[in-house]
Amino acid sequence: MNIVLINLLPHREARRKKRREAFYVGAAATLVLGLVLLALGDGVLGAMIDAQQARNVFLQSQIAVLNHQIRDIATLRQEIESLRAREKAVEDLQSARNLPVYLFEDLTRKTPSGVKLNAVRQSGNTVLIEGTALSQQRVADFLRNLSDGQGWLRQPQLIEIRSVQRPGLAPTVSAFQLRATLQIAGPAARKSPKPRAR
Repeated sequence: MNIVLINLLPHREARRKKRREAFYVGAAATLVLGLVLLALGDGVLGAMIDAQQARNVFLQSQIAVLNHQIRDIATLRQEIESLRAREKAVEDLQSARNLPVYLFEDLTRKTPSGVKLNAVRQSGNTVLIEGTALSQQRVADFLRNLSDGQGWLRQPQLIEIRSVQRPGLAPTVSAFQLRATLQIAGPAARKSPKPRAR
């Protein structure tokens, strides 16, 4: 004999109820997981922001230190420039103090025999020399000696040369006047050149 079982319980309702419960459980689990992920993300972002702010504070402190060092360097540069200016002023004063000695030594070495210097005047970098010579050739030799590029006088220019009668002495001499530029240079140029053979 065949028995037929008929389920009279509301199975569709029970299935729907189970699906609804599973949906609610899944939604609650998803919500909890989302909240957990959101809290973790917020914590990570907060930690990253805190770390970046700490880096910014460190960088700002280092920038302040560097700015202070830059101001110190600028002050040091100004002091160095001031010291260099003082050193140059001292060197110029030292050079100017010894300049007449060097100039007369230079003139003594370069003045050939037969030439007599009567006056030497300096105005700035220009030196005016007046003198007499036994002949015009000796004046030319003197100009050539001054033009050799050594010593303290450069670019000699003959302003005037004339014959002068001297009473009771040699019949005539050549009176001359010339101009030269005083070369004020560094220590290498200040060394006295070796005397020339006359």
